[in-house]
Amino acid sequence: MQWHNLTTEEQIAQIKEESKAQKVMIFKHSTRCSISSMAKNRLERSWQEGEVSLKPYYLDLISYRNISNRLADEFGVLHESPQVLVIENGSCVYDNSHMGINYNELKTL
Repeated sequence: MQWHNLTTEEQIAQIKEESKAQKVMIFKHSTRCSISSMAKNRLERSWQEGEVSLKPYYLDLISYRNISNRLADEFGVLHESPQVLVIENGSCVYDNSHMGINYNELKTL
């Protein structure tokens, strides 16, 4: 799985534009939370390139809390951690958190 790091607020506009051609997944990860680590690990172990049409972005929300807050405002979702957002045509079309993060569900989007 090849993560693309989300480290600047400016990338949010780029992701919205990019999502017009390809769906984008943002994984919001707390490096201090064991549940978040478990969800990330499960996702990485299951991920099969070519089976998923989502471009994966990774957000370390401890280091970049401002970006996490901006995502919540921009896409109208409540902040949770861990959390997955799927962006399509500039809008959040799917979000889930904690043990609801499911690879089999994501690959059908």
